[in-house]
Amino acid sequence: MKIDWDRRTCARKGHVTYAPDAARLRMRLRADTALGEVWRCLRCGDFVLGEPHGSGPAADAPLVPRGKVLRDLFVLRFLAIERAVRGVFIVLVAVAVWKFSNSQDAVRRLFDQYLDVFRPVFRHFHYDLDHSPVVGSVQKTFGYGHSTLMLVAALLLAYALTELVEAVGLWYAKRWAEYLTVVATAAFLPLEIYELTEHISWLKIATLVLNILAVLYIALAKRLFGLRGGREAFDEERHSASLMEVGEAAGVPA
Repeated sequence: MKIDWDRRTCARKGHVTYAPDAARLRMRLRADTALGEVWRCLRCGDFVLGEPHGSGPAADAPLVPRGKVLRDLFVLRFLAIERAVRGVFIVLVAVAVWKFSNSQDAVRRLFDQYLDVFRPVFRHFHYDLDHSPVVGSVQKTFGYGHSTLMLVAALLLAYALTELVEAVGLWYAKRWAEYLTVVATAAFLPLEIYELTEHISWLKIATLVLNILAVLYIALAKRLFGLRGGREAFDEERHSASLMEVGEAAGVPA
């Protein structure tokens, strides 16, 4: 079943009506009923009872996301949520690293105590904890100095801040956020590819594919870096969209 995103959005946010000065468009957007005048919604095309939300030249009609634009906004907000979740997770990791750096000896003693307790249990299942890669990685971190761990925590916080800024900008469809997302995501692609050469996992593969698709989609759909006409073509498309919204809602070819 095809989803009508225009009507779903109107059901959640409400309709948007506009009375253009052009008599031809106004007649196509307005109608009289027994309950009063009705105006056609610029987003979903349904007629809405009551006064229009605005009026003026057709070129000044509000830019209402609909159709392809609404789908683009949905994709951007999906990426924004993904960035926000990742940013919060990295902040938690940075806090954990910072706390660990301040109580490194206590954590090491606690880890060794639990290791002694669980060593016989795992030996019963023929698993040697002393030669476990996970245990070895944890023990290796105990050798890092306090300053090194603090630097790691600071870098993690900076990365998390970048992710959260991207999330806010993408949610509101800001062009600067689209540039930031493409540059920041593309910069980490070589690292993600290198990690796959070290150890392959479905999570790493899914993350790499998602990031590649996000870079290509945003760069092409939003005409970044001069692609598909660049900023000039993007501004022209958005500038003409206002008149097109009114014309399409009124049934008049744009």
